[in-house]
This record gives sequence, C-alpha cells and structure tokens, in this order.
Amino acid sequence: MVESVNFVVLGKQDIASEFGKKGTETDLTLYDRKESDVIKTWVTPSGFPEKIQPLFQAINLAEYVIFHVDKLDKFTGEQIIALDSLKKEKGILSHTFEVDDSKLDAMIKGTVVEKYTKVDQDKIKEEMDKLEVISNDGPSEMVIDHCFDVKGVGTVILGKVTNGKVKQYDNLKLYPTGIDVLIKSIQMHDDPVTESICLARVGLAVKGAKPEVGRGDVISEEGAVDVKTEIELDFQKNPFYKSEIAENQGCLVNIGLQIKAAKFSSISPLKLTFEKSIVCKKDQIAVILKPESTTIRILGSGKIK
Repeated sequence: MVESVNFVVLGKQDIASEFGKKGTETDLTLYDRKESDVIKTWVTPSGFPEKIQPLFQAINLAEYVIFHVDKLDKFTGEQIIALDSLKKEKGILSHTFEVDDSKLDAMIKGTVVEKYTKVDQDKIKEEMDKLEVISNDGPSEMVIDHCFDVKGVGTVILGKVTNGKVKQYDNLKLYPTGIDVLIKSIQMHDDPVTESICLARVGLAVKGAKPEVGRGDVISEEGAVDVKTEIELDFQKNPFYKSEIAENQGCLVNIGLQIKAAKFSSISPLKLTFEKSIVCKKDQIAVILKPESTTIRILGSGKIK
C-alpha cells in the first residue's frame, strides 16, 4: 500500500523546489516525490503574502510544517499567528543568516512554533525524513483543492483523503451540494491505484460532478460531515487585531480549504451566518479573516461548537 506524507513550506517558499518536482501551480504550488512506497508532497502558498487566503489553505493541506524564515516582518508574524490559530504543532524551524535568532525566538514565544525542531537549513531534509506517516480509520472523506475537465476523461478532482480510504467505484456524496459522485478511477503520483488511504494526495476521475466544484468542497460518505449556514464558535480574538467587531459586520471565514463570506449574527456567543452553505464538523477550527485590513489580517479563531 502506497502511503503519503504532506508538508507546508512557509517563509522562504522556494526551498520546496529542493525537495520535490513541481506539479500543480495556482495560488497554491505543489511539489512531490516518491520514495519507495511513500509519496511526499510539499505545498507552498504562492499567492501569499498578496492574499491571506492561500496561507490558510496550504497549512490545512499539511500534517507537518517546514518554516524557513528569511525576514522578520508583518508577514512572518501572520504566518506564526496562522500556524498557532490552526494548532499546527509538528514542524521544523530554520532561518537564513540575516535573521536575528533572539528576535525570532521572541516572535514565536508562546506559540506552537516554539515547539518546532530548530535546525540549520542544510539539516532540514534529514529532519524531515524522521517524520512519520500519519493515518486514521473512519468514514471515507476527501477535501478538494483543484478541479478541471480533461478531454476524454471528464471531470478530474485533486485533493487529499482526510479520513478512512477512497476506493475505485465508490459511490459517495459531494458536499455542500449533496450530489452523488461515482469514483471512476484514482491516481497517486501519476500511477493508477484501486484505493487510497488517508492522508494521501490523489487525483480522481469522477462521474456526477462538474468542473465548477469549489476548493474546500468535500467528497465523503453520506452523513460524515455537516452542511450549515450558521455556526457558533468557542472564539478567541487575535490580540494583535485592534479593531472592534460588531453584529452584521462582514468577514471571510476559513474552514479546512473553504474561504466563505459571512456576517457576525451574534458577538457573545460568537455566531457567524454564511451567504452560502459550508461543510464542517464539530470541533473543527474556523479562522476569521479580514483581507482588507492594512495591519494584521487574522481577526481570531475558534472551534466549531
């Protein structure tokens, strides 16, 4: 059985090219390499820092973080806050010669990044090879990051199996629409397979879905996820975000790979109402974003109640 491990590369993103071969490239860029029976994937938020959204989507695609800091600016601060908001506790931290070690230590103090294994740049790969493949059992579930039409094949979906396994000829549901989807074929690292276990990156040829499938949509067994238009959060405001929040104020919300427009329908308790249905689970982390903010763009976060 082919296994998978997924990394996000932050800070100086171009070091990802040293680890794998470049594949899909949009506002997220993917690199991968197969080593014996393990496929390793590195994702970079290439649309960041111009946009905050790809940062959260890239982090949510990974089990492990590689954070190679090349400058100490507000965008490095945003990356630290993003990792802390999403509770990404397993990672490798390194920095270039120009970065002051003590200033970086001060920036990461009290965050999950403080727990990362700190190494020199030339030791990143060695440390990365020590990280284990993670897997779990449960109902079939996959999150989508890209979708397109291929002549002679039909709709092709790229994404990550986040729970259980996905098998050829499975009949599953596409959420939030709830339409039926048949898995016609599966590819991993351009090789055909009959099944893939989490946390594999896969390409699926499917019947039933159209290419307008959105990033963050989920293919799963029926009832494995919730579809909602309102959620309540166990909310913590980002202490660096100084503006007040008020009822009916608009924002963007990140849940998994979804970035959806919402309004605050209540402040205490904090409730969000969405323009369009979202896919979520209890205790999943939702992060509230203000992309138009000229200072910090992360308003706060919390688990879905």
